[in-house]
Amino acid sequence: MRAAAGLWLAALALAGPAQATVTVQDDLGNTVTLAQPARRIVSLAPHVTELLYAAGAGDRLVGVSNVSDYPREAAQLPSVGSFAALDLERILALKPDLIVAWHSGNKPAQLARLRQFGIPLYESQPADFGMIATSLEQLAHLAGSDATGQAAASAFRARWQSLQAQYRGRPEVSVFYQIWSQPLMTLNGHHMVSSVLRLCGGRNIFADLPQLAPTVSVEAVLAADPQVILAPGDAKDQPLERWRQFPRLRAVRDAQLYSVNADWLNRAGPRILDAAAEVCARLDQARAAMK
Repeated sequence: MRAAAGLWLAALALAGPAQATVTVQDDLGNTVTLAQPARRIVSLAPHVTELLYAAGAGDRLVGVSNVSDYPREAAQLPSVGSFAALDLERILALKPDLIVAWHSGNKPAQLARLRQFGIPLYESQPADFGMIATSLEQLAHLAGSDATGQAAASAFRARWQSLQAQYRGRPEVSVFYQIWSQPLMTLNGHHMVSSVLRLCGGRNIFADLPQLAPTVSVEAVLAADPQVILAPGDAKDQPLERWRQFPRLRAVRDAQLYSVNADWLNRAGPRILDAAAEVCARLDQARAAMK
């Protein structure tokens, strides 16, 4: 790692001093300043990769976390490890002039280590639709692709507002969203998924839990008795099937168990609106079944 760090610092020194011309605030309110628009960007999470491509910065990406598989060309970029276990030496060897991290997904100790090398770091943590649109603009500004980012943000806001208008005033539906089976896990009210549920007239039964991705018990789900249960459609263990052993559960009794596209829903990127359209349609099916 020392050798890679030396190479990066040498390249920085050769670049010479330059006056800062690009400044934004990240999702944590931290100021990120670059001497000039970024030309070598490393993404540390799949949703970040999607945001950067949508913002017009795809041609500046030199490394991504694994599972960054959208758009298709992202999968061809060098991997810097998983978002939870980054290869710091590999990141430094890529000589990035900007790193875009995932605040709640990347390990704080690894991000702190990267900061020690003086690499500008933007922390991404969109919690609602407005923050995603702003992220497109901020990342585009850092990459010097403002026109593309602004157009993407405008299109995103327009579709978001259209969905809001379409589903406003729908009767509330209680929802359990299962993201993992062993242990049984969900997401709380501060996660982007809860923003999707709210847009659709859904209520996350575990919104009040303090952890972003809490572990819950089967008994807690049974006690909350949700009207709908959602789970990732690509899960190999068929998570929805386990709930059929509880026929008194409202979601089971009324046949309101639905698979959803987890890549759309779990990643706080532009495709979250595809997830919203899918979830809203599912909740409307549930409302029709309850009549």
